[in-house]
Amino acid sequence: MLSRLPSAALRGLQAEPVDVEVDLSRGLPAWNMVGLPEAAVREARDRVRSALLNSGFEFPLRHITVNLSPADRRKDGAHFDLPVAMGLLLASEQLRPAGESGSFPFMIGELALDGRLNPVPGILPLTMFAREQGIASLIVPEGNAQEAAMVGDIEVLPATSLLQAVSHLAGRQGITPYSESSQPPSTKPDLADLADIRGQLQARRALEIAAAGGHHMLMSGPPGVGKSMLAKRMPGILPPLTLEQRLEVARIFSVSGDAGRSLNDTAPPFRSPHHSASDVAMIGGGSTPRPGEVSRADFGILFLDELPEFKRQVLEVLRQPLEDGKVCIARASDTLEFPARFQLLAAMNPCPCGYLGHPTRACTCSPSQINRYRQRISGPLLDRFDLHVHVPPVDKSELARMQPGEASAAVAQRVLAARQRQYGRLGDGVVNARMSQQQIERFARPDAEGARLLDTAMQRFALSARSYHRILKVARTIADLAGNESLLTSYVAEALQYRGEPAAEW
Repeated sequence: MLSRLPSAALRGLQAEPVDVEVDLSRGLPAWNMVGLPEAAVREARDRVRSALLNSGFEFPLRHITVNLSPADRRKDGAHFDLPVAMGLLLASEQLRPAGESGSFPFMIGELALDGRLNPVPGILPLTMFAREQGIASLIVPEGNAQEAAMVGDIEVLPATSLLQAVSHLAGRQGITPYSESSQPPSTKPDLADLADIRGQLQARRALEIAAAGGHHMLMSGPPGVGKSMLAKRMPGILPPLTLEQRLEVARIFSVSGDAGRSLNDTAPPFRSPHHSASDVAMIGGGSTPRPGEVSRADFGILFLDELPEFKRQVLEVLRQPLEDGKVCIARASDTLEFPARFQLLAAMNPCPCGYLGHPTRACTCSPSQINRYRQRISGPLLDRFDLHVHVPPVDKSELARMQPGEASAAVAQRVLAARQRQYGRLGDGVVNARMSQQQIERFARPDAEGARLLDTAMQRFALSARSYHRILKVARTIADLAGNESLLTSYVAEALQYRGEPAAEW
């Protein structure tokens, strides 16, 4: 007997059609799985066998051939367990469906040995694929139901076990479709507030500019002055994610198997990898390529604390996604593309001991140690930061007053207003940091005095062409925060003061 069920395999953030074919033939009992299955798929034999027996079914003592078509594409993931088990039951006639085979729901799930259905990663792109194929209903593990329901326009049937899924197909006891109202609503996580920051007016101003225009920012200063505190308060002043952005972020987290983020969270993602992270963890990849930290920070913040402590190779792989907003991972068998439209925030000390230029504490580092420390960050990477901000120690009297700073809510309103001006000028979702050359010439042209000031700075400080354009982008953002369409000299002057080298004030 032969049975055939539709399924899908993950390829990056997309899903591709796969037919699960199960054939029972005469001969010695054996199990053959073909179609380039990876280890997790091959191990389905033992999971399916135990799940069938422990659920009260018989495991066919026949020559079993399982084919995952097309045969020239690799298949990975344990979500094939449920369609393979259903194919065995259909082929052995232990399951007689109530409807026609063409009306079968799309099935996804990993089987436990006792027949329970365990959640699987990548449920969001798989559900999107099923909807695109015109499939009306989808059987998923109960733990994946809320995520699958985000797609909409498809009936989600949450099953707890293989036996429940079989009862539904046989028409004995149907599965109640998932309803959003049956689950408690997700709550927005509490975000750190800028009111906690004492002093640091220039750094707060730079953070607001960076948030308004989507600019990359590097903060330098002694330990304990508030660099990390400032970075962690960036999500609280960014505009909330739109529905399309939330779906895109949720799809990336779904494929990554990362359940640490609420799927209905409108706050931009904030990723802060440890400095021991590898280049594959940062950029993505592996034998079966998965998104890295730059993709998990899509539409959000990638914060690199202690920037010089990262391996130089890890930092250099950031250069291409910073410019292109995407990552291309090439392998011998395939090439995949992941989005990486993140905003980079970084923090560093001025020297290994951290106290070079400190007003009260002496630096204990030698000149050679300081040079080696700074050379861990290449010039091309430094050139990609729009804002270079020195964060000095906070005055003791400022701390003693315990006077709270401006709250994030007030700053967020100004940031949102500036973003709306950019969207109206450049297009929905396009910020000043992503302006093209033509857009810079059209919308970021300074006045005569500002142009002369910029030319003088270019000659005196030997700035690159990239620096020239980034200064104009930052000046355009400052003008948007001020509600001015003209690029005045004062805006260019403020943008220039954020363009110095990190060591300029040490």
